[in-house]
Amino acid sequence: MLDDRSLDVLFRNARVHNGWQDKPVSDDQLRAIYDLMKWGPTSANSSPARLVFVRTQEGKERLRPALSSGNTEKTMTAPVTAIVAYDPLFYEHLPKLFPHNLTASGWFSGEKNKAVAEATAFRNGSLQGAYLLIAARTLGLDVGPMSGFDNAKVDAAFFPDGRFKSNFLCNIGYGDQTKLFNRNPRLSFEEACTLV
Repeated sequence: MLDDRSLDVLFRNARVHNGWQDKPVSDDQLRAIYDLMKWGPTSANSSPARLVFVRTQEGKERLRPALSSGNTEKTMTAPVTAIVAYDPLFYEHLPKLFPHNLTASGWFSGEKNKAVAEATAFRNGSLQGAYLLIAARTLGLDVGPMSGFDNAKVDAAFFPDGRFKSNFLCNIGYGDQTKLFNRNPRLSFEEACTLV
């Protein structure tokens, strides 16, 4: 079991950051994030998440037109913005990722399975996005996941071939504590959970 300090870092004291210190995040740190998050479980080891780490000014300018007004400044000033996307054709990789069942790609391929493949890709890509947040926090980084952008514009700018689809954005860096909002409440166990 993790100690209390670790649980605080990952959950209890972790915050969604809106402002960033002027401190870079290295390529090695981004690789380390991925090398942790990739081990999180997904259905049939489908691993549909695809990431674009936007870190250059040119990349940020490509992203800017898709951002809502409330998300523009914090995204443009973040050291890195991850586009957390998913591959609806993830099943093409199942012979490699799920080799003990070489027929698994048939569960998702073809027109009759298109809705199942899309739902599986979105669900498990979202799950992998959550692993990204936890991985970044374990490595001493702060995160700011968000909606509040135009998916179609992001997809046109970063996935022009139409293969991948954006899900959400996540700023990554070293948060500026002075720009945090007050902590919002959470639902209690009794409000959110049922024991059956």
